[in-house]
Amino acid sequence: MSDLSKIRNLGIIAHIDAGKTSTTEGLLFFSGQTHRYGNIDDGNTVMDFLPDERARGITIMAAAAVIPWRDFEYHLIDTPGHIDFTAEVERSLRAIDGAVVIFSAVEGVEAQSEKVWHQADGYNVPKIAFVNKMDRIGASYSRTCEEINEKFGGVALPMQLPDGEESMFHGMVDLLTMEYLQFQGEDNETINRIPVPAELSDAATAAREALVEKVADNSDEVAELFLGGEEVPLELLQKEIRRLTLERKLVPVFLGSAKREIGVQPLADAIGDYLPSPLDIPEYPATDRRTGKETVVHSDPKEAFAGFIFKINASNTADLFFLRIYSGVLHSNEQLINGRTGEKVRTKQLYRIYAKSTEQINEAGPGDIVGLSGLKDCGIGDTLCAPQRVVSFGGIVFPEPVISMVVEPKLSKDKEKLDDALALLCREDQTLQRSTAEETGQRVVSGMGELHLEVSLKRVSTDFGVEIRTGEPRVAYRETLVQATTVHTEFNKTIGDQVFYAEVTVNFAPMERNGEPFEITDKTRGAIPRALLDSGIQALNDGLRTGGLQGYPMIFVKAELTDLKFSQETTTPGAVAGAINDAILQAFQQAGTVVLEPVMKLEVLAPEDTVGEISMYLQPRRAIISDMLQIGVMRKIICQVPLAEMFGFGKALPRLSGGRGSFSLEPSGYQEKVEN
Repeated sequence: MSDLSKIRNLGIIAHIDAGKTSTTEGLLFFSGQTHRYGNIDDGNTVMDFLPDERARGITIMAAAAVIPWRDFEYHLIDTPGHIDFTAEVERSLRAIDGAVVIFSAVEGVEAQSEKVWHQADGYNVPKIAFVNKMDRIGASYSRTCEEINEKFGGVALPMQLPDGEESMFHGMVDLLTMEYLQFQGEDNETINRIPVPAELSDAATAAREALVEKVADNSDEVAELFLGGEEVPLELLQKEIRRLTLERKLVPVFLGSAKREIGVQPLADAIGDYLPSPLDIPEYPATDRRTGKETVVHSDPKEAFAGFIFKINASNTADLFFLRIYSGVLHSNEQLINGRTGEKVRTKQLYRIYAKSTEQINEAGPGDIVGLSGLKDCGIGDTLCAPQRVVSFGGIVFPEPVISMVVEPKLSKDKEKLDDALALLCREDQTLQRSTAEETGQRVVSGMGELHLEVSLKRVSTDFGVEIRTGEPRVAYRETLVQATTVHTEFNKTIGDQVFYAEVTVNFAPMERNGEPFEITDKTRGAIPRALLDSGIQALNDGLRTGGLQGYPMIFVKAELTDLKFSQETTTPGAVAGAINDAILQAFQQAGTVVLEPVMKLEVLAPEDTVGEISMYLQPRRAIISDMLQIGVMRKIICQVPLAEMFGFGKALPRLSGGRGSFSLEPSGYQEKVEN
């Protein structure tokens, strides 16, 4: 079993095309895990191994690998950058302890960069940053660091100084050791540390003083020496930078060009130096499922086993479950408890994961990220634990789908195979949902964007052998309540000789339209059987997700179950569910509902001379432009626009921008639908 202090669980996160996969390929190559430097353009990357990933040059599914570096063991997850695959980022962040955020030195802090940064903050994940593409036209390390400070609260701590930018980028100065890093060899595999060249000396001295001063602002030990004019020892400086990184007060920033193989090895060193080990996180909060009380789990192999399922690769033969182990030791063929259901499950094989490959192992301990097969009735967000201590780490909240598409098999005999394939896809991706259109009975699949649906539905034919026809993409509208209401209903039915009775009171109210989709709570008092309460809460969860008065799924609704009257003889869980369903229908009718449409944050990067034409295209499409920024020789247009107006924009932008523009879309909330 590995030394816990030497394990680093980390994710690589960024905006699309910032260079995550290229950086990861560099880590694999320089660690000796691969014998060639994988290249996206050549379609030979290790981490982007799906045919669709290599064809498109983007990451679609998060991939994991174990990388040895110095005396460390890095458990690394390379995540997608495209907003359509945000679920892959969300579930990966749930399993890691630290993150490397990649920024393009040309585009700086982009929309998805902000999104993943805040997602990481939501899980209290410490970060280091890597400013990539320093060799590209328009690259600026200082501007990117300024943007990081501006958008994320002044946390950037530049650890290096570039020697040149764009085509003149050659290397960098290490501001801690005040050495120049010279990259040599066919693959820049050799780093010579030499004295700082005279022409960089003044700039390097000033940059190092700024670094020490910023650390001193957060460290009494460093401040005392710095203000006294004394030299701060290197060991103390490194120790305090590590502490402040783990406390998320600072983010060390490094630089390079992953594609030119410059700067990757110092970044790899920094992962071990500054990101946390499992021992640096003293405890992980959990819930004791037997008492319902809050508890904690420690990174200790001697504690009872507890692990969290954060990803599933579903297949017709055997699902592969990705598990982060938090405490205890796990063996193959071991009986565990699912903390969500309380049911017993038995593991079969245990695997070390390396991108698309797996290696069978016999045991794994705290901090390990492993693959499991043979689990029954388990899903993403489930906790597996030892029978002697049943805990739950809580699930993962995923965003609601914003776009939908009709899907039908080309051959009627394939209807069942299509349903099975869609069920598998939805099991491994919670942002993918399937339903049936009430008017037509057609199958409808909903997701996070056109690319998300295109990629997912392509797998129906490539992975499951079902040829399909698809309709045009449609906006996934939602409904919400207009006002609050309280409903009291009585369910009293006789079926055969059996009487079924339950009485419930529920408070319903609309919620803020930019937060959690639902808030369902039990506010009952008195001794009510657990099975009846669970049935009521589950019925609220299920019922509110069905269609409102106008047939669209509900969203942004709060429901409080305040009273549940029951009879020992005639009240069953089914009767409680029946009363709740009646209450939901009455609430919709009493409070009324309104249709909501998804609104997107759109960022367009284009040459300055094309901004006018792009703006003229957007304005009649209900776009509200909030900012225009100068990014080198380009302009960035930032606006809010209804998703319904964005169909076809990807095809129109090359014409509007002379083929030189790019854009990103991310969900920004909902607004009341404008009727045409």
